[in-house]
Amino acid sequence: MRLALGIEYDGSAFAGWQWQPDKRTVQTALDTALGRVADREIRAVCAGRTDAGVHALEQVVHFDTEVRRKPYSWLMGTNTHLPDDVRVLWVREVVEDFHARYSAIARYYRYVILNRPMKSALHRRQLTWHSASLDAGAMQAAAHYLIGDHDFSSFRAQGCQSKSPRRYMHFIHVRREDGDRVVVELCANAFLHHMVRNIAGVLIEIGAGKRPPEWAAEVLAARDRAQGGVTAPADGLYLGGICYPEPFGIARHPIFQHLPAHARRYTPDRE
Repeated sequence: MRLALGIEYDGSAFAGWQWQPDKRTVQTALDTALGRVADREIRAVCAGRTDAGVHALEQVVHFDTEVRRKPYSWLMGTNTHLPDDVRVLWVREVVEDFHARYSAIARYYRYVILNRPMKSALHRRQLTWHSASLDAGAMQAAAHYLIGDHDFSSFRAQGCQSKSPRRYMHFIHVRREDGDRVVVELCANAFLHHMVRNIAGVLIEIGAGKRPPEWAAEVLAARDRAQGGVTAPADGLYLGGICYPEPFGIARHPIFQHLPAHARRYTPDRE
């Protein structure tokens, strides 16, 4: 039996998603909790590994088991054994050919910037703080240059292990929210290591008036990480949701309504 789960977590105190020896990771916490319910070892596969300090509104994972439990029992039992900064939101049985990573059509990330003179006392690790005023309109104009099928080498971490730097960016929405927050929403068929944070770093430079919107196109065309500016902090980054073909029955975040009809899963090589 294959089960899929939706996971929410605050990444502030984690060394990222993936298991690492002697470090606190989301995968370790989840696998341990699932194992307690199953009374045997469980190893879950996620839709997209997140770095240290990165949060998730809805990470999707799957795992295989011969243990029979009702979805409600998996849900409540797993949450009982999870730390307070991780929660399973839903559980459902899926067909055997569903894969949390390889079945995905698109991923959605949300980057939130607190744009005011003072830092937050309440959201120190959940928002990226930028004191100088940001022009969300200029950031949106810059984001336009990144839409479509591109080589995103300028926006990938130097240690990125992806075989191909090409990704299809479906949309980037930038807006000011609640007066003092600038929200950047990005949706692509897949993302490279640090891609969202590197794009956010470029957009922040442009929003602060240090560069014109056209600089985003220049950085993209350079295909050189050295031309891409700083990597924005992890604090304000959230994995917002994963989009799967409708036959799998996984509910979609409303933002995926903006996906074009031609959206397809990332398949240049099964990384």
